[in-house]
Amino acid sequence: MAALGLAFWAVGCTSGAPPKKEMPPMEVSVVEVAQRNVPVHGEWVGTMDGLVNAKIKAQVTGYLLRREYKEGTFVRKGQLLFELDPRTFEAAVAQAQGQLAQARGQLEAANSQRKTAQAALSQANSQLLQAKAGLEQAQGGVMQAEANLAQQQANQGKTQLDEDRYRPLAERKAVPQQDLDNAIQNNQVAKAQVAAQVAQLQTARGQFNSAKAQVEAANSTIQSALAQISSADAAITTALAQIESSSAQVETAQLNLGFTRITSPIDGLAGVAGANVGDLISPTSDPLTTVSTIDPIKVNFTIPEQEYMSTVKRSPAASRRAENQKNLRFELIQSDGSVYPQPGRFYSEDRSVAVSTGSILLTALFPNPQSNLRPGQYARVRTVRYVEKGALLIPQRAVTELQDRYQVAVVEPDGKVKVQPVKVGERIGQEWIITEGLKPGEKVVVEGTQKVGMLPPGATVKTKPYDPSASASATPQPGGTPQPSGTPAAVK
Repeated sequence: MAALGLAFWAVGCTSGAPPKKEMPPMEVSVVEVAQRNVPVHGEWVGTMDGLVNAKIKAQVTGYLLRREYKEGTFVRKGQLLFELDPRTFEAAVAQAQGQLAQARGQLEAANSQRKTAQAALSQANSQLLQAKAGLEQAQGGVMQAEANLAQQQANQGKTQLDEDRYRPLAERKAVPQQDLDNAIQNNQVAKAQVAAQVAQLQTARGQFNSAKAQVEAANSTIQSALAQISSADAAITTALAQIESSSAQVETAQLNLGFTRITSPIDGLAGVAGANVGDLISPTSDPLTTVSTIDPIKVNFTIPEQEYMSTVKRSPAASRRAENQKNLRFELIQSDGSVYPQPGRFYSEDRSVAVSTGSILLTALFPNPQSNLRPGQYARVRTVRYVEKGALLIPQRAVTELQDRYQVAVVEPDGKVKVQPVKVGERIGQEWIITEGLKPGEKVVVEGTQKVGMLPPGATVKTKPYDPSASASATPQPGGTPQPSGTPAAVK
């Protein structure tokens, strides 16, 4: 009975309650997913630097005598900037030149000695030829005298036999005494001729020995002349080496003297002097100043390694990336927000990624004819990374970020709303490229996304077109804050 009474009470209460009113659909601002080709920009912070920064340092040690340029002005290549005291180096040049003159004098003396020895050698060779000719003549005389002696000795032998034969015959009166006397006389004459011929042979042999001595003397003179020539050649070689060494010393001394005049190696802007007149300057001292070429001027900026790799994936061919580098044009946004009027071009890409920062250094060149840009300035560099063809775009306000996940509220044709997870790409101004999760023409909620998230599944909403001008001052949804991103086409 109690349960039955409770049921009636419930029925009575229900039948007596007023009917519940339905809530009107929530009104939200929507926009259709647009599809178009959009250029994707990249923007980075850069630092300006001279195209060439020549640090002017002393190459010799000396006291700074004068400064010959006005600090902060443009200087020309070869223009005198500083001058060191040259007196020490002038003395070194004079000393080196004296040593060179001495070496040249030694060379002249050695050459004269060689000429004298060469003349002596020629004379000795002539004497040797004459001595050899005399020796041959004397040798012929000896041979002739020996032959004559042999003949006279043979004649004397015959006359001796005649005397010996006639002597016993004359004693026996077998022959006349006159015949013996003739034989004796003939033998004495033959002996005298033999003696004379012996003397002549001795004279010829003496002449031969004299001619032989003359040949030996000429040979000795030749050897002495050759020794003098060899000594002169050694002296010439030494003198030539000394001349070469002294010439190098003169050149070094003159070079060091020239280093006392410190000139600019390039055309450029000269900085403040780093030393005062009277300071002792050496090659280990700090730079005296720096001269920078600033037209064009370099702007260095870094990009993350991930951005570099993503661009490489879009253009893996090195030749294609090099072609893109030639076509790049950069904008320079200065520290006051103004855009530099002249565009820049790509200059270089570092060979490696910095280990400490995980980024790679890129450089752009900007014309600077009026020298308005100076090394050390900071600026933002912007360029078109690439063109995204057929990109799906929605306002950043329409995207909600929850723990690194992105979602949007999509209104279906029947007015029902659903939360759709998406994948996002690059930010383009106040819009966001959607890579996955949406189709062209779909309507997404731009204003009212937080309220839509509180509706039950399958709830319907009332839509109206999104007016960007009406919500220009509104706070964007989480994840809707634009930020610089991207990689320049230089690394495509």
